[in-house]
Amino acid sequence: MNLTVENLTKEFKGKKVLDIPHYAVRSGEIIGLVGNNGAGKTTLFRVILDLLKADTGHVVISGVIDGREVSIDTSKNEAWKAYTGAFVDTGFLIDYLTPEEYFRFLAKVTGLTDSNLNERLKFFDQFMNGEVMGSNTLIRNLSMGNQQKVGIIGAMLHHPQLLILDEPFNFLDPTSQVSMKYLLEKYGKEYGSTIIVSSHNLTHTLDICSRITLLENGNVIKDYGRDYALLTSEIEGYFRSNVNI
Repeated sequence: MNLTVENLTKEFKGKKVLDIPHYAVRSGEIIGLVGNNGAGKTTLFRVILDLLKADTGHVVISGVIDGREVSIDTSKNEAWKAYTGAFVDTGFLIDYLTPEEYFRFLAKVTGLTDSNLNERLKFFDQFMNGEVMGSNTLIRNLSMGNQQKVGIIGAMLHHPQLLILDEPFNFLDPTSQVSMKYLLEKYGKEYGSTIIVSSHNLTHTLDICSRITLLENGNVIKDYGRDYALLTSEIEGYFRSNVNI
């Protein structure tokens, strides 16, 4: 799926927190969205997902869906939701269910049979590491890391063509962070999906992403290509320049 943002602005209490004249993500890319706290990453995600209304502008998702070329304004047509997966925070979860119940609920909503669901969950075996299912524990009683895993798996179960994850490495232990990185790389290769990830973990983000977009005060101030050495140097240089010693 392609994603295009045009003339997007959002204000809170008179302060402009998003101001993006144009931004485009091409089908099959893995995009890393980076920036300091308050840069506008989560707000951008919420506007893209129609969880927040933009003050001006629009978001268009386009591509080939069921053999047809389509172009959908996310604020005017909800058809795009069937092809999009997202996990922004634990508010996306139904925390009074167990992980098994939650996954079965998502399967029913997206039209997966029990056998489909069981087969798709195998894809996440290594990521779950035996810690998510099987204990009959409610989601709200899981560790934050395992709640994060449930949310990420839930976002990916129906094989979305557009996947949006806000801080997917948060709360994960080092082993799970590495597993998360390989999971996203494998998913992108196998399903050709467009993936947009925001993260404070520069190492993993630089490893998996084909492009890095740097946000500052709601503006896209730099869009980097795949040159790893340049990415590392310039992005680390940018964040180093914000440190007062």
